[in-house]
Amino acid sequence: MSQASADQLQANGVIDMSKQQIGEHREQIDAIDLQILGLLNQRARHALAIARFKGAGNLPEFAPEREKAVLKGIIEANRGPLPDAALKVIFTEVISACRSLQRPLKVAFLGPEATFSHQAVLQHFGSSCELAPQATIIDVFDEVERGHSQVGVVPVENSSEGGVSVTLDQLLASGLKVCGEVYSRVSQMLMAGGGSLEEVRKVYSHPQALSQCRAWLRRNLPKAALLEASSTAAAARQTLEEPGAAAVGGELTARHYGLHILAKEIQDNPLNTTRFFVLCREACPPTGGDKTSIIFVAAHKPGSLYDALGYLSERGLNLTRIESRPTKDRPWEYAFFVDFEGHQSDPSVAEALAELAANVDSLKVLGSYPQGETGLAS
Repeated sequence: MSQASADQLQANGVIDMSKQQIGEHREQIDAIDLQILGLLNQRARHALAIARFKGAGNLPEFAPEREKAVLKGIIEANRGPLPDAALKVIFTEVISACRSLQRPLKVAFLGPEATFSHQAVLQHFGSSCELAPQATIIDVFDEVERGHSQVGVVPVENSSEGGVSVTLDQLLASGLKVCGEVYSRVSQMLMAGGGSLEEVRKVYSHPQALSQCRAWLRRNLPKAALLEASSTAAAARQTLEEPGAAAVGGELTARHYGLHILAKEIQDNPLNTTRFFVLCREACPPTGGDKTSIIFVAAHKPGSLYDALGYLSERGLNLTRIESRPTKDRPWEYAFFVDFEGHQSDPSVAEALAELAANVDSLKVLGSYPQGETGLAS
C-alpha cells in the first residue's frame, strides 16, 4: 500500500470518528431539547395559575419588579458558557411567551413599527406582546391613561441630543407612573432597495437620525440631498419607491422593509443611546436596585435649587440626572427633573422627599422603578 493510500485511510477514519461523535452529541442535544420543552410548558402552567389568582384578587397583570428579579436570578446563577447577554434575551422571550398566556400585554409606543421605539419594546418586553403603535408621544400617554394599553414606552432622552421635551412636558401633566427604563443603543444604517453607495442621490430619515449621522453623510455622500421624514420607517418606505434614494435607520427597519444595508454603524457617536421610560398606572414595588424620578419647582429666590438638591445629598442619594424645563403657567420659571438611585419607600429617600416637599413650591414623584442597564460596559 502506498503512503498516499495509507494517509487517505487514516483521514477517512478520522472523518468517520468525527461524524460518530457529532451524531452522539446531537442525540444528547435532542434529548435535552425535549427536557427544555417539558420544563417550558411546566413553567407556562404555573404562569396560567398565577393569572387566575391575579384575576381573582384584582391584582396588576404586569409586575416589573418580579420580571426584574427573574432575570437577575438567572444572570447571577449563570456559570457559562452562554454569556449573560444571550441568556437575558432568551429569558426575556420566555417571560414574554408565558405572560402572553395570561393575557397579551398591550404596549403603546411611538410608531410606526420597525422604529427605534419598536426596538426598545422588543428589547424590554419580548416579541409576545401586543403592539399598539401611536402617531405621537401624547397619544402614547393617552392610550395608557384610558386603559386601552397596560403600559406605554416613550423616549425621554438621548445621549447625543439630550432630553425629549414632549415627554418631559407630558410627565409634568400626566398621572401615569414611571415603572421602568430601557436603554437602547442607536446603531444607524444606510439602507436602500438596491444599488451601491455611489448611486445614492437622496437620503431620507427622521431629523434626529440625520443629525446623528451628519458628519458621516457629509464625508461619504457630500452631494446627496438630506431630506426629512416623519420617522425612520417612513423614510424606508419612501426609499422603496424612489431610485437613487437611501434611508437612515436601524437594522430592524431594514429587515422589516426588505432593504439592503449599504453601510453599518454610520452614527457619529458610536455610544449613541436612547433612554426610554415605561409608563403604567400602578406604582412599582422596590426591587433592591431601583431609581426614582421626580419633578420639583424651587422657590423663586437665591440658593433655592442648591438647598433643594442638598436635601438629597445629605442622605447620600446618588443623582444620575438633572434637567430643567420651562413651566407653562409661570414664564421664566423652571421645573427640575431629577433622577437618583433608590426607591421612594426606602427610609432615606422618604425622608429626603418629605423635606424637599416642605421646602419647594411643588414636588411630583414620577415613580420608582428597576434600574435599566446602560450597556456601556459591553
